[in-house]
Amino acid sequence: MAGGDDTGAPLSYKALAAGTPVVTSDGVELGRAERAVENVKEQIFDGIVVRAGDELLWVDAPEVSRIYERRVELTVDAATAATVVGPYEPGAPEFSANVRAGRLGRFFGGGWKKR
Repeated sequence: MAGGDDTGAPLSYKALAAGTPVVTSDGVELGRAERAVENVKEQIFDGIVVRAGDELLWVDAPEVSRIYERRVELTVDAATAATVVGPYEPGAPEFSANVRAGRLGRFFGGGWKKR
C-alpha cells in the first residue's frame, strides 16, 4: 500500500498520535496505535504498542513500513502478523534519560529513570 491523500503526510515515530489505525500490507486493520516506543539510549525507533480490542500488542520496528498522519503501514500481511506480532508486556522495564541527573548522577548510574 502506498501512502496517498487518505493517509496524510509521512511522520516521524515521535509524532505518532494515539488512535492512528495500524494496517497490514494487505490492508487489514490490526488495531489502533497506543504509542511509539524508542530506545532512548541509542536514539532509535523500537516499535509500536497497538490496541486491538481489549488487548495490547507489540509491533517491532522492522515490521513497520511507514508512519503517516492517519495510518501506520506494516511490512507484513495479516497472516504473517499473526505470528510476528505478540502481546505487549507492560511489566517490561522501559527507561528514559534523566536529563536532570547531572554529571555526578550519570557517573553513578542515575542518568536513567524507569517509567
